[in-house]
Amino acid sequence: MRIIACLNGDRRPGSHPALPVSLDQMTEDAHSAVDAGATDLHVHPRGPDGAESLDPQVVSTLMERLRKDGPQVPVSLTTALSAESDPVRRYDLVQRWASPALPDSVTVNLHEAGSVDLVRLLNDRRVDVEAGLWTADATRILIATGITVSAVLIEPTQVGVEDARDNADTILALLDKAKDRRPRLLHGADATAWPMLEAALAAGTDVRIGLEDTLRLPDGTEAESNADLVARASEMVSAAA
Repeated sequence: MRIIACLNGDRRPGSHPALPVSLDQMTEDAHSAVDAGATDLHVHPRGPDGAESLDPQVVSTLMERLRKDGPQVPVSLTTALSAESDPVRRYDLVQRWASPALPDSVTVNLHEAGSVDLVRLLNDRRVDVEAGLWTADATRILIATGITVSAVLIEPTQVGVEDARDNADTILALLDKAKDRRPRLLHGADATAWPMLEAALAAGTDVRIGLEDTLRLPDGTEAESNADLVARASEMVSAAA
Protein backbone atom coordinates (compact mmCIF):
# COMPACT_ATOMS: atom_id res chain seq x y z
CA MET A 1 0.00 0.00 0.00
CA ARG A 2 1.32 3.41 -0.97
CA ILE A 3 1.30 6.28 1.50
CA ILE A 4 1.48 9.50 -0.51
CA ALA A 5 2.57 12.65 1.27
CA CYS A 6 0.81 15.66 -0.27
CA LEU A 7 3.08 18.42 0.88
CA ASN A 8 1.39 21.74 0.08
CA GLY A 9 -1.52 21.69 -2.40
CA ASP A 10 -3.15 25.00 -3.23
CA ARG A 11 -2.92 26.37 0.30
CA ARG A 12 -1.64 29.92 0.54
CA PRO A 13 1.79 30.61 2.00
CA GLY A 14 1.44 31.15 5.72
CA SER A 15 -1.75 29.10 6.06
CA HIS A 16 0.28 26.78 8.31
CA PRO A 17 3.67 27.53 9.90
CA ALA A 18 5.22 24.41 8.33
CA LEU A 19 3.65 24.64 4.85
CA PRO A 20 6.54 24.17 2.38
CA VAL A 21 6.66 26.60 -0.53
CA SER A 22 10.36 27.29 -1.22
CA LEU A 23 12.70 24.76 -2.82
CA ASP A 24 14.62 24.33 0.43
CA GLN A 25 11.42 23.83 2.39
CA MET A 26 9.98 21.31 -0.07
CA THR A 27 13.22 19.33 -0.22
CA GLU A 28 13.60 19.22 3.56
CA ASP A 29 9.92 18.36 3.99
CA ALA A 30 10.16 15.57 1.42
CA HIS A 31 12.91 13.90 3.45
CA SER A 32 10.99 14.29 6.70
CA ALA A 33 7.79 12.85 5.20
CA VAL A 34 9.59 9.83 3.75
CA ASP A 35 11.42 9.26 7.04
CA ALA A 36 7.99 9.26 8.71
CA GLY A 37 6.68 6.53 6.39
CA ALA A 38 5.66 8.10 3.07
CA THR A 39 6.38 5.98 0.00
CA ASP A 40 5.59 8.70 -2.58
CA LEU A 41 5.35 12.48 -2.80
CA HIS A 42 2.75 14.77 -4.35
CA VAL A 43 3.74 18.41 -4.79
CA HIS A 44 2.24 21.60 -6.18
CA PRO A 45 5.16 23.54 -7.71
CA ARG A 46 5.55 27.10 -6.45
CA GLY A 47 6.98 30.14 -8.17
CA PRO A 48 9.30 32.68 -6.51
CA ASP A 49 6.26 34.46 -5.02
CA GLY A 50 5.05 31.25 -3.37
CA ALA A 51 2.04 30.91 -5.67
CA GLU A 52 1.28 27.69 -7.57
CA SER A 53 2.86 27.52 -10.98
CA LEU A 54 3.08 25.11 -13.94
CA ASP A 55 5.72 27.24 -15.66
CA PRO A 56 8.31 24.95 -17.31
CA GLN A 57 11.21 26.65 -15.54
CA VAL A 58 9.55 26.31 -12.15
CA VAL A 59 8.77 22.64 -12.76
CA SER A 60 12.27 21.85 -14.05
CA THR A 61 13.94 23.60 -11.13
CA LEU A 62 11.78 21.74 -8.62
CA MET A 63 12.25 18.31 -10.20
CA GLU A 64 16.01 18.77 -10.62
CA ARG A 65 16.30 19.75 -6.96
CA LEU A 66 14.19 16.85 -5.72
CA ARG A 67 16.07 14.38 -7.90
CA LYS A 68 19.42 15.72 -6.71
CA ASP A 69 18.79 16.39 -3.03
CA GLY A 70 15.44 14.83 -2.21
CA PRO A 71 14.56 11.29 -1.15
CA GLN A 72 14.62 8.80 -3.99
CA VAL A 73 10.89 8.08 -4.16
CA PRO A 74 8.31 8.68 -6.92
CA VAL A 75 7.17 12.29 -7.29
CA SER A 76 3.85 13.38 -8.75
CA LEU A 77 2.92 16.95 -9.63
CA THR A 78 -0.43 18.62 -9.99
CA THR A 79 -1.98 19.95 -13.19
CA ALA A 80 -5.03 21.38 -11.40
CA LEU A 81 -6.65 24.51 -12.78
CA SER A 82 -5.92 26.10 -9.40
CA ALA A 83 -2.32 26.32 -10.66
CA GLU A 84 -3.27 27.65 -14.12
CA SER A 85 -6.90 28.62 -14.67
CA ASP A 86 -6.79 28.74 -18.49
CA PRO A 87 -7.00 25.17 -19.91
CA VAL A 88 -5.36 26.21 -23.20
CA ARG A 89 -2.43 27.88 -21.45
CA ARG A 90 -2.15 24.91 -19.09
CA TYR A 91 -1.82 22.54 -22.06
CA ASP A 92 0.89 24.77 -23.56
CA LEU A 93 2.84 24.95 -20.30
CA VAL A 94 2.78 21.18 -19.77
CA GLN A 95 3.74 20.63 -23.40
CA ARG A 96 6.88 22.69 -22.74
CA TRP A 97 7.99 20.82 -19.62
CA ALA A 98 11.58 19.72 -20.19
CA SER A 99 12.03 15.99 -20.80
CA PRO A 100 15.04 15.46 -18.50
CA ALA A 101 13.11 16.91 -15.56
CA LEU A 102 9.66 15.38 -16.03
CA PRO A 103 7.89 14.09 -12.90
CA ASP A 104 7.24 10.39 -12.41
CA SER A 105 3.52 11.07 -12.69
CA VAL A 106 0.96 13.85 -12.67
CA THR A 107 -2.60 14.14 -11.44
CA VAL A 108 -5.30 15.33 -13.85
CA ASN A 109 -8.77 16.18 -12.55
CA LEU A 110 -11.19 14.81 -15.14
CA HIS A 111 -14.00 17.23 -14.31
CA GLU A 112 -11.83 20.15 -15.43
CA ALA A 113 -12.04 21.61 -18.93
CA GLY A 114 -9.38 20.26 -21.27
CA SER A 115 -8.56 17.28 -19.06
CA VAL A 116 -8.91 14.55 -21.69
CA ASP A 117 -6.65 16.36 -24.16
CA LEU A 118 -4.12 16.92 -21.37
CA VAL A 119 -4.11 13.22 -20.48
CA ARG A 120 -3.43 12.33 -24.12
CA LEU A 121 -0.58 14.84 -24.27
CA LEU A 122 0.98 13.31 -21.17
CA ASN A 123 0.51 9.83 -22.62
CA ASP A 124 2.46 10.97 -25.69
CA ARG A 125 5.17 12.31 -23.40
CA ARG A 126 5.28 8.98 -21.52
CA VAL A 127 4.36 10.54 -18.19
CA ASP A 128 2.08 8.42 -16.00
CA VAL A 129 -1.29 10.01 -15.28
CA GLU A 130 -3.39 9.54 -12.16
CA ALA A 131 -6.99 10.49 -12.88
CA GLY A 132 -8.64 12.66 -10.24
CA LEU A 133 -12.29 11.63 -9.84
CA TRP A 134 -14.24 14.16 -7.82
CA THR A 135 -17.69 13.22 -9.14
CA ALA A 136 -19.69 10.45 -10.77
CA ASP A 137 -19.63 12.42 -14.04
CA ALA A 138 -15.82 12.54 -13.97
CA THR A 139 -15.82 8.77 -13.49
CA ARG A 140 -18.07 8.36 -16.51
CA ILE A 141 -15.61 10.44 -18.56
CA LEU A 142 -12.81 8.06 -17.59
CA ILE A 143 -14.88 5.03 -18.54
CA ALA A 144 -16.37 6.45 -21.75
CA THR A 145 -13.19 7.90 -23.26
CA GLY A 146 -10.95 4.94 -22.53
CA ILE A 147 -8.02 7.25 -21.82
CA THR A 148 -4.83 5.70 -20.48
CA VAL A 149 -4.18 6.36 -16.81
CA SER A 150 -1.99 4.45 -14.36
CA ALA A 151 -4.22 4.94 -11.31
CA VAL A 152 -7.44 6.58 -10.18
CA LEU A 153 -7.74 9.06 -7.31
CA ILE A 154 -11.16 9.03 -5.66
CA GLU A 155 -11.45 12.51 -4.20
CA PRO A 156 -14.84 13.41 -2.71
CA THR A 157 -14.95 17.12 -2.03
CA GLN A 158 -18.10 17.25 0.08
CA VAL A 159 -17.67 18.98 3.44
CA GLY A 160 -19.75 16.48 5.41
CA VAL A 161 -18.32 13.05 6.14
CA GLU A 162 -21.45 11.09 5.21
CA ASP A 163 -21.87 13.03 1.97
CA ALA A 164 -18.22 12.38 1.12
CA ARG A 165 -18.65 8.66 1.85
CA ASP A 166 -21.75 8.51 -0.36
CA ASN A 167 -19.90 10.20 -3.23
CA ALA A 168 -16.90 7.91 -2.85
CA ASP A 169 -19.17 4.84 -2.78
CA THR A 170 -20.86 6.01 -6.00
CA ILE A 171 -17.52 6.47 -7.74
CA LEU A 172 -16.26 3.10 -6.52
CA ALA A 173 -19.45 1.39 -7.69
CA LEU A 174 -19.10 2.88 -11.18
CA LEU A 175 -15.49 1.69 -11.38
CA ASP A 176 -16.47 -1.77 -10.21
CA LYS A 177 -19.33 -1.97 -12.73
CA ALA A 178 -16.90 -1.04 -15.51
CA LYS A 179 -14.49 -3.70 -14.21
CA ASP A 180 -11.80 -1.06 -13.86
CA ARG A 181 -8.94 -2.72 -11.98
CA ARG A 182 -6.40 0.08 -11.99
CA PRO A 183 -4.83 0.97 -8.63
CA ARG A 184 -6.99 3.25 -6.55
CA LEU A 185 -6.34 5.92 -3.96
CA LEU A 186 -9.07 7.39 -1.75
CA HIS A 187 -8.68 10.60 0.22
CA GLY A 188 -10.65 13.48 1.65
CA ALA A 189 -9.92 17.04 2.69
CA ASP A 190 -10.06 18.94 5.97
CA ALA A 191 -12.94 17.47 8.03
CA THR A 192 -13.14 14.38 5.82
CA ALA A 193 -9.40 13.69 5.53
CA TRP A 194 -9.08 11.19 8.38
CA PRO A 195 -12.49 9.52 7.89
CA MET A 196 -11.64 8.98 4.22
CA LEU A 197 -8.23 7.60 5.16
CA GLU A 198 -10.00 5.09 7.42
CA ALA A 199 -12.37 4.25 4.54
CA ALA A 200 -9.38 3.77 2.25
CA LEU A 201 -7.85 1.31 4.70
CA ALA A 202 -11.14 -0.59 4.86
CA ALA A 203 -11.38 -0.65 1.05
CA GLY A 204 -7.75 -1.64 0.61
CA THR A 205 -6.81 1.37 -1.53
CA ASP A 206 -3.68 3.49 -1.34
CA VAL A 207 -3.81 6.42 1.09
CA ARG A 208 -2.75 10.05 1.07
CA ILE A 209 -2.19 12.63 3.80
CA GLY A 210 -0.38 15.91 4.22
CA LEU A 211 -0.90 19.62 4.71
CA GLU A 212 -2.62 19.80 1.32
CA ASP A 213 -5.44 17.68 2.72
CA THR A 214 -5.58 18.66 6.39
CA LEU A 215 -3.85 20.81 8.97
CA ARG A 216 -5.01 18.65 11.86
CA LEU A 217 -4.39 15.27 13.44
CA PRO A 218 -7.27 12.82 14.00
CA ASP A 219 -7.91 14.22 17.51
CA GLY A 220 -8.40 17.71 16.10
CA THR A 221 -5.14 19.23 17.31
CA GLU A 222 -3.02 21.14 14.81
CA ALA A 223 -0.33 19.01 13.19
CA GLU A 224 3.23 20.21 13.57
CA SER A 225 4.24 19.26 10.03
CA ASN A 226 3.71 16.94 7.09
CA ALA A 227 5.90 14.40 8.88
CA ASP A 228 3.57 14.56 11.88
CA LEU A 229 0.59 13.73 9.65
CA VAL A 230 2.41 10.99 7.74
CA ALA A 231 3.63 9.34 10.94
CA ARG A 232 0.05 9.08 12.22
CA ALA A 233 -1.17 7.70 8.88
CA SER A 234 1.67 5.21 8.84
CA GLU A 235 0.63 3.97 12.31
CA MET A 236 -2.92 3.50 11.06
CA VAL A 237 -1.74 1.60 7.99
CA SER A 238 0.38 -0.70 10.15
CA ALA A 239 -2.49 -1.31 12.57
CA ALA A 240 -4.82 -2.23 9.69
CA ALA A 241 -2.35 -4.63 8.05
